[in-house]
Amino acid sequence: MLTRRQLLAGAVASLAPPTRYRTPFKYGKLVLSASKEKGAFDSLTVDCPFVFRHDGHFYMTYVGYDGAGYQTGLARSSNLLDWSRLGCILKRDPASPITRHNVAMNWIVRENQLRSPGELKKIDGQFLGVYHAYPNAGLESGPAVIGLCWSRDLMNWQREAPCLRPEDGAAWERGGLYKPCLVEDRGTYYLFYNAKTTEQHWHEQTGVATSTDLKNWKRYGGNPIIINGGPGSWDERFASDPCVLLDDASWAMFYFGLDAAGKARDLLAVGPDPFHPKKAAEIMIDVGPPGSVDETYAHKPSVIWHNGALCHFYCAVSGKWPHETRGISVACSKRIQ
Repeated sequence: MLTRRQLLAGAVASLAPPTRYRTPFKYGKLVLSASKEKGAFDSLTVDCPFVFRHDGHFYMTYVGYDGAGYQTGLARSSNLLDWSRLGCILKRDPASPITRHNVAMNWIVRENQLRSPGELKKIDGQFLGVYHAYPNAGLESGPAVIGLCWSRDLMNWQREAPCLRPEDGAAWERGGLYKPCLVEDRGTYYLFYNAKTTEQHWHEQTGVATSTDLKNWKRYGGNPIIINGGPGSWDERFASDPCVLLDDASWAMFYFGLDAAGKARDLLAVGPDPFHPKKAAEIMIDVGPPGSVDETYAHKPSVIWHNGALCHFYCAVSGKWPHETRGISVACSKRIQ
């Protein structure tokens, strides 16, 4: 039987008109694909884009998979469509019990506003990123943790010990922590993340923890803040991978939903604060038709504003595992040149 909260989650509408967030014009091609280079960290797939602006260029961190585990790469572009790889910036550390198999950085603290240029912000003279790491070799094997990392040049990063662990959380997150998103607002850090339950056919939902000193973190007592919808909803199984930005005074939370049929799509929730988002009653990025680059999944959002247009990057997947093609594509609020 569904709880009252689950029933409400399937019926709410967003606080702001969804038209402000629509990006209906898909590029239709991958802007970043697996390198297919033997021995490369991103030889098999690229995933989880995070796009930002710095030093007159656009940059994208992304997660590469080589069959053994995840590592993090950086790419650069002048036009958001043509990307050049700069290399692996977070590598596995065989000496570390935390990152010996996987290390996936998913966010660097940036300007908060949705329609800002998306420039990075420095904290105490450095860039502040956030990663998650799975304890075992393979594809997302074992309960992952979340930690912070620091850099002065975007290429070399110093990792801290995990700041959030699944065993310290509630039942909804005991199976492991996924993609983190870190927002600083008026002296408080908001660490959004999705997490999974421990069942074989698990569910994922999104919560938030806060800190004022980046050392002591407190999970919000009302977690999860984006919960699974009811039967037949777009996010019946997963409500995952938050990309959180401010739209004036509103908090816009892009995320992806996975339904019971196995389709993943990017969705949206908007709220007056970081703790009470309400879901938009439409899909932001839907899967494409058969034969398209996103025929299987269109998920894992990263949003940036450029030249009067909202550009929504996402992981586009075609085919079926283990023979799927997984890369990065984009859709915009204006036609892409």
